[in-house]
Amino acid sequence: MKIVIAGGGTAGHVFPAIALAQQLASRGHELLFVGTDRGLEVDLVPKAGFTLRALHVEPFPRKLSTRLVTAPLSLLRSIRESRTLVADADVVVGMGGYASAPAVLAARRAHLPIVLHEQNAVPGAANRFLARWAREVAVSFAECAPRFKANTAHTGNPVRSQVAAVPSGGDELRQEALDVLGLEADRRTLIVFGGSQGAAHINGAASDMCHILADRSDLQVVLLTGNAHIAAMRERLPHGELKVQALGFLDRMELAYAVADLAVARAGATSIAELTMCGIPSLLIPYPHATANHQEANARALERVGGTEVILDPQLSSEVLTVHVQRLLGEPGVLSEMARSARAFGKPEAARELADLVEGAA
Repeated sequence: MKIVIAGGGTAGHVFPAIALAQQLASRGHELLFVGTDRGLEVDLVPKAGFTLRALHVEPFPRKLSTRLVTAPLSLLRSIRESRTLVADADVVVGMGGYASAPAVLAARRAHLPIVLHEQNAVPGAANRFLARWAREVAVSFAECAPRFKANTAHTGNPVRSQVAAVPSGGDELRQEALDVLGLEADRRTLIVFGGSQGAAHINGAASDMCHILADRSDLQVVLLTGNAHIAAMRERLPHGELKVQALGFLDRMELAYAVADLAVARAGATSIAELTMCGIPSLLIPYPHATANHQEANARALERVGGTEVILDPQLSSEVLTVHVQRLLGEPGVLSEMARSARAFGKPEAARELADLVEGAA
């Protein structure tokens, strides 16, 4: 079959799309991505070995601006361009966000089956609008299903094959991670990341925390700052017994997961899917400006089952972060229980279940 996967813009849309494509490609299907000409898909999709057709699509503005005129015109032009791209498809999969709309609307016009995937606990505007024409809407969080007036399936959020392999990677993957990241096997490892672009507030709190913990010879921190912040962050880090590896970006995130005893992160859907897949206890700090506060909804869903603790962004400080990190790392039994809860919350077969749903719709 030929399957068109539409979406992009952010890592939260692109990584699940790639994970789904990897599963479908392993079954012999032909894949075509349709995304934007400015999002992360421009780099990540070809790097994963798939063909991308990039369109110029503008997001609809949330405030009064000239884009209230240009965005609809851009959408109409992109729908016309998408018609030829989906014409011979057996099914079109929309991964959410404004980038998915042109191909999905072109599929609707061509009377092709449509499957949508919603990554977050609170559905985005694009999926809420497009769901009326979908055969199925797959959701990552069970709490999200009642928000759609459509057939829904709780598949979970597909995770890239490299990350999905972490639980079975064992000592070999852990040793590779220690070597590549320059870490020591006898230290506890904390990983801190704020998404693909980094998070300035988390970076600041984490760097100041490192000063507070500078005499800890039993601890090491992998701090992923975002490329825009790395130079400034390295100047802020302490010199002491604490080992800190600061990187702008890590394209092999599976290495960080393979050595992590605890993670500090934003509460994006992909981060939660990967952390729970790997059974990593976490401190989640939801991005406070996320649409409809969906990151807090994501975090609370995992918190309810005991897989994480939540620190709201206005409450975050170096002192608060230090207290949480030291307490959790000092209680191995609590960490183990959080790891079990996180793993139970995860959906390790998400890519397979979503691929089954796509094949069924076609």
